[in-house]
Amino acid sequence: MKVLAAMSGGVDSAVAAARAVEAGHDVVGVHLALSRMPGTLRTGSRGCCTIEDSMDAQRAANIIGIPYYVWDFSERFKLDVVDDFIAEYAAGRTPNPCMRCNERIKFAALLEKALDLGFDAVCTGHYAAVVTDEYGNRELHRASAWAKDQSYVLGVLTADQLAHAMFPLGATPSKAEVRAEAEARGLSVANKPDSHDICFIPDGDTRGWLAERVGAETGDILDREGNRIGSHEGALAFTVGQRKGLNIGYPSADGRPRFVLEVRPKDNTVVVGPKEALDIAEIAGSRFTWAGLAPADPATPFDCDVQIRAHSDPVPAVAFVADGELVVRPHTPLDGVAPGQTAVVYVGTRVLGQTTIDRTVSAVPA
Repeated sequence: MKVLAAMSGGVDSAVAAARAVEAGHDVVGVHLALSRMPGTLRTGSRGCCTIEDSMDAQRAANIIGIPYYVWDFSERFKLDVVDDFIAEYAAGRTPNPCMRCNERIKFAALLEKALDLGFDAVCTGHYAAVVTDEYGNRELHRASAWAKDQSYVLGVLTADQLAHAMFPLGATPSKAEVRAEAEARGLSVANKPDSHDICFIPDGDTRGWLAERVGAETGDILDREGNRIGSHEGALAFTVGQRKGLNIGYPSADGRPRFVLEVRPKDNTVVVGPKEALDIAEIAGSRFTWAGLAPADPATPFDCDVQIRAHSDPVPAVAFVADGELVVRPHTPLDGVAPGQTAVVYVGTRVLGQTTIDRTVSAVPA
């Protein structure tokens, strides 16, 4: 096949590209310039898509022996990922920019351009597996090593996108093995630190970054009954489940700590309460997709596992579609779920689908 290898400048994508070449594919490497400041420098393991990352990807492509290009997707990234991130926070939700990047950049904008240029597939360094069932349907599955499994952030992929996705690292048992392979291949990125945190906020100060773009106004902190118990300097500075930094000034009646239960940007208020109120008995979202073949009758409740964070454990649940929403009811309550997060539904190791959470139902009514 003619394969476009997305090369971030990290070790995973470099080894994935090398494996695609060894598998006999005609491979071209491409680095996505996503920052609107092309001179941006990398800070340790923070950030990605910097000028250093582009140079690292170039060196890896040279050693592998494939053509290499840099494509400027910065405007699309700003509109579809950065602006979406700001809008979601302004609406009181907690977005996942990595999900949006996979959904709208790597497997939408990039894949669309790749297909237009005659490529058959896009190859990335994600730890996940694409499996074809006995009927020819493509399915997304967890990687062989769950410790490095990244199928969660790929849960937004559709059947059409899976048909053109390639993940050569899916069967690799450990990241250490990938680094050892990179070193054996002479790739300088063999020991490069992994990127983490939000790539477009490299200093990690999400609160300050949002305050500059959305603004911050003093508002009320309420308890679950609607009583005013304090004030804050900007609702966007808070996230569901947060305990520190509330500065309420006096203890609760039972002396127990309070946690953020809800952020309401429309009236600039923050609702707090006891830790047990963070337990969620139901989540639902109208923006759902299926990763491959959809259930034959999604309106009939079916057993599954649900995962609400990239590194959280899956929780047994029942799911179904009703009134235009994918509804998920875990067997044991989920902890500290916020609207805007992504819930990925699994059946065994297979990613069945996902939804952006619009609403939650507490296991402990007010």
